[in-house]
Amino acid sequence: MSRAEDRSTARRALIVIGLVLATLLGLALVWATRRVLVWGLVAAFFAVALNPLVDRVERRLVRRRALATLLVFLATFVLLAALGAMIVLPLADELGRFADRAPELLREARAGRGPLGEVLNRFHLLRYADTHADQIERYGSRLGQPAVGVLRGVLEIVAAVLTVVVLAYLMVLEAPKIIAGTLQLIGDGAAERLRRIGRDSSRIITGYLSGNLLISVICGGLTFAVLFLVGVPFAGVIALVVALADLVPLVGATIGAIVAAGAGFLHSPTAGVVVLVFFVVYQQVENHLLQPVIMARAVRLNPLTVLVSVLLAAELAGLVGALLAIPVAGIAQVLLREFAHAGRQALAVPAVPGPERRPAGGRAPGDGNAPPAGG
Repeated sequence: MSRAEDRSTARRALIVIGLVLATLLGLALVWATRRVLVWGLVAAFFAVALNPLVDRVERRLVRRRALATLLVFLATFVLLAALGAMIVLPLADELGRFADRAPELLREARAGRGPLGEVLNRFHLLRYADTHADQIERYGSRLGQPAVGVLRGVLEIVAAVLTVVVLAYLMVLEAPKIIAGTLQLIGDGAAERLRRIGRDSSRIITGYLSGNLLISVICGGLTFAVLFLVGVPFAGVIALVVALADLVPLVGATIGAIVAAGAGFLHSPTAGVVVLVFFVVYQQVENHLLQPVIMARAVRLNPLTVLVSVLLAAELAGLVGALLAIPVAGIAQVLLREFAHAGRQALAVPAVPGPERRPAGGRAPGDGNAPPAGG
């Protein structure tokens, strides 16, 4: 092997090693900043969803982008705050009543009377509490130890929410400048294609949010009907909590079912069983019928594609994957349609015809009116 071939082989090996190291470094960087990347992805999701509303407010009510963005975000915040107040205030009032009755309920439970006392007697929990009093006391003393961890988790959630809101606000505010600057860097054909992709992607995300909201309204309405029929108090508040929890894919309906079934069992065992059976049936209907069909109409995806996308994304990326699975699948379909269409157009370019060849001493095809040679 010559010296030039040795140098060429060594150069290729160094290039491969460099590419591998760069890939590993990029993956490590993504993993180290995964929290910030998730925040940015969620912020972009909500920014794309709110951007059409901001554009409409800017065209019809105000002429300044900053004011239109501020109005939309304030209206969204007021709506969420009103929903939170509708949930928190009745629950706080009920917790106050429970705190006032707690000593009496505790005396009744120890004496084996009342609903709680009957449950403790039925499952022999009073006997267990008497024989393991010291162990229960030790467990109770340990409950305060993870308070610092809980407080840290709450602060992290608050920081994440504020970060997502600020990022989404800035994305919506600067969207026209970012889009205009990007389109200036490319040609007219590519710019038109990017406009179509952006318009279709925005429609998909807006459709996903509206479809998810419709499913939550159906879940909340049916929950209210069941709770009202079995006589559970505060049926409206509990149904609202279930509807909001149902906005979270996969685990939201389960959380809402736990809340509603717990309220039903506190009211009566019969009510608890009825609510529990309702949620077992409803979750199957929602997961395999409502969500695929409604999301297929809102996002214009095949119901089978919707269901498979949610299952695969939840398995690969957990809750965030389940949240973004349907819009990502819709955007992937838009990209595939655009670039597949461009590829078909490139392949369908007709060949340039060459000059016609005349037979020797004869006429070209179609020259029926041509004069004879030598004429």
